[in-house]
Amino acid sequence: MTTSHDKVDVLIVGSGASGAAVAWSLADTRMRILCLEQGDWVRSTDFPANGRDWEARRASGGDWDIRPNFRGRDSDYPVNDDNSIMKVANFNGVGGGTVIYTAHWPRLHPSDFKVRSLDGVADDWPIDYWTLERFYEENDRMMGSSGLEGDPGVPPRTPPMPPIPLGKTGAVYARAMNRLGWHWWPSDTTVATQPYEGRAQCINLNHCTPGCAQGAKASTDITYWPLAQRMGVELRVRARVREITTGPDGMATGAIYYDRDGAEHFQPAEMVIMACNGVGTPRLLLNSVSGRFPDGLANSSGLVGRNLMLHPWPVVSGYVPETVDGGRGPITSLWSKQFYETDASRGFVRGYTLQFNRGVGPVNQALAGVASGQLPWGRDHHKVYRELLDHRVGIGVACDDLPEEHNRVTLDPVLKDGNGIPAPRIDYTISDNTRAMMEHGIARAEEILAACGATRVHCSREVLNYPGHLLGTARMGSDPERSVVNDWGRSHDVKNLFIVDGSVFVTGGGVNPTSSIQAIALYIADQIKQRLATLFD
Repeated sequence: MTTSHDKVDVLIVGSGASGAAVAWSLADTRMRILCLEQGDWVRSTDFPANGRDWEARRASGGDWDIRPNFRGRDSDYPVNDDNSIMKVANFNGVGGGTVIYTAHWPRLHPSDFKVRSLDGVADDWPIDYWTLERFYEENDRMMGSSGLEGDPGVPPRTPPMPPIPLGKTGAVYARAMNRLGWHWWPSDTTVATQPYEGRAQCINLNHCTPGCAQGAKASTDITYWPLAQRMGVELRVRARVREITTGPDGMATGAIYYDRDGAEHFQPAEMVIMACNGVGTPRLLLNSVSGRFPDGLANSSGLVGRNLMLHPWPVVSGYVPETVDGGRGPITSLWSKQFYETDASRGFVRGYTLQFNRGVGPVNQALAGVASGQLPWGRDHHKVYRELLDHRVGIGVACDDLPEEHNRVTLDPVLKDGNGIPAPRIDYTISDNTRAMMEHGIARAEEILAACGATRVHCSREVLNYPGHLLGTARMGSDPERSVVNDWGRSHDVKNLFIVDGSVFVTGGGVNPTSSIQAIALYIADQIKQRLATLFD
């Protein structure tokens, strides 16, 4: 038996980075807005940083593992990523991935929007950086970003708080970059460096990714959602959506979902907004099959689920003689844009950001040392461990990941979640262009670590960092045959269906995407508000 609810004006599916931003922005219209979230609220007292076992809980199989297949909470859905070198990372709960992200806060570059025009590959976006600039700034204020103005490697921006300190590790990197004559700058983050809008400043409690018990790291459960709820937005948790429904006219009519007890509900709506990330959104669209939409909703182009971009991310690590920060404090300290733009002499197009990291905690150091073969068993075990602990330096190579249609999300024919909804299947390979980019970035990172005085330098090309950047699977564009949504996020096929998450990315850039995802969500919300009177004409 299906329970039906009163119709709402706007139904948002997903409460993470984009869902929270679009809910807050639309709240001033006084429409009745409801967000369905398959996870639950997370209490800061439950974060691993409250205990000494934080590394174990963050590690493989722990309840705060970033990968749903290993974390295995009842609010998660499984992902078949066997046919992908990159594994899916996400979080299902209020705040979504912002609960577990590193809070690194770069923006896409202007060139990322014009890759076809500049480099003859991929496609241009139907919008440009300057269209999003004011929404980037608004989002920086809402999330509370910290950074240092004046970076010559990026367009101007005005973070409301000063940057996080470089620390001992950052100072080592900065001196090495100065010796090489390469660009570096303190990283933008969403870690509060001073009291901000009720959030306490960072006290270097622990690594940021398992959730910030201090509340210094911005996540949408403590930034956008309290404001949106005070403005009348309803957030309904433990509501797992199975499909988006449509009427005889081809318009979206709402969503069918399951509650925490497995009971089926129908939530009718005038407008539906998808905000489930670049894997969750195509999964639901492909599962929303009807006579009118036999290949899935909004999929006349055949591109729903295609062009998946995951940001291959090798990490090069080494060990310096001096004691540095270890696993204390925000993981990022500075970035370099030295190799971001295309230089044809390198043998590939586009480029990458170098992201300079602090170290890891004692448990992860032991595990990393054993895995890399640098920490022996036997009589020298403790001696070598002392030489490694709090001496680690590491550089991530955030590679631009160009769209390819064979990289895709489909529905797995066998694997299902706890409510019987088909799980997503990931098929993904790393292109020759990206492989060449990775090798170039690894070589530059090795040069930097050598300039740091590091030894025991190590990089894995097979076990990569999994940043959870899920992009491109319902791309934005002007041509309905080559895109899923138009230049303001509306489905070409279903006029009251919008997508606001990373699915709409046309290209991925070489940066963490959360800032851009939220700027796009705010932009789409603004476009909806400007067109309310004629929205469905």
